[in-house]
Amino acid sequence: MSAEHPEASVEPSSARRYVVLALKIVVSIVLLSLLFSKIDVARLWAIARRASLRWFAVALAIYSLNMIASTWRWHLLLRAQEVHLRRRWLFGSFLVASFFNNFLPSNIGGDVIRISDTAKAAGSKTLATTVVLIDRGLGLLGLALMAATGASLMQRMSVGPVGPGMLWAGFGLGAMIATPALLMPETATRILQPLRVFHAEWVDERINKLTYALTRFKETPAAIAGCFIGAVAVQGILVLFYVAIARSMHIPIGFAELAVIVPVSFIVQMLPLSVNGFGVREATFGFYFTRLGLPLESALLVSFVGAALIMLFSLSGGVAYLRRTVVN
Repeated sequence: MSAEHPEASVEPSSARRYVVLALKIVVSIVLLSLLFSKIDVARLWAIARRASLRWFAVALAIYSLNMIASTWRWHLLLRAQEVHLRRRWLFGSFLVASFFNNFLPSNIGGDVIRISDTAKAAGSKTLATTVVLIDRGLGLLGLALMAATGASLMQRMSVGPVGPGMLWAGFGLGAMIATPALLMPETATRILQPLRVFHAEWVDERINKLTYALTRFKETPAAIAGCFIGAVAVQGILVLFYVAIARSMHIPIGFAELAVIVPVSFIVQMLPLSVNGFGVREATFGFYFTRLGLPLESALLVSFVGAALIMLFSLSGGVAYLRRTVVN
């Protein structure tokens, strides 16, 4: 009987994952079908034919800067925890993580790679996980700040359900959650004490490591500030990436407008509604483009080309992963 119990507990979990994945696929297909039913294919093709390969190359070069800046942020946080790894090696790890994020039906696969790659040097999976989560959290704050600032400066983009007020509220809420964790680590970890009811010794060990990590961050505010500034810079680079894509097809939209659309689209994609944001991302671009007087075809092309170039770039992470597998 005991041998059958684990199997019985795994099967429902696997079934749920497949059901959730199927629902995400359905949402993506339905949203994309609705969008394509509203476009003029001839106009779509006419805009696409104007695309400049030179500008695509510029976009890829800009995206490489995004990867470099993201690696720098990660390196900065690890160094604050006295985990010393070469930036070149971390860049390779980040490429592999990007590959998994873009080619798995979930965006957490890359985080697993980053944690696994740094756990040994950190001496603890809990510490490696904490660094990645702090990096993620500061990245979200940078994303919200970019979107809120862009929406405030570009008043005509405030139409729709996600306006400046909501974006600033989201940024403020995120800051309110992050600040106690970084400035009062003992208070933050005390909140986790009720988890001791499950396995006191195991939970205590993790809480102690988490407290240590948060205390180290409190003692190195320059690392946190640098990571946050880097997060804002990363969002700015991503906006420039989409500006280059729009320029490649002579679509008249600039940095100010895309400084709202791109961050909002990334925020919406985080909702577990579709496969890697497909459909949801395009609907977001379409919503804002049409309110700027631009055709829906332009929105779909900018969104799809952006996703395609990101996936193309992340293939280098797949190559890095294969090389790593062969060497090991």
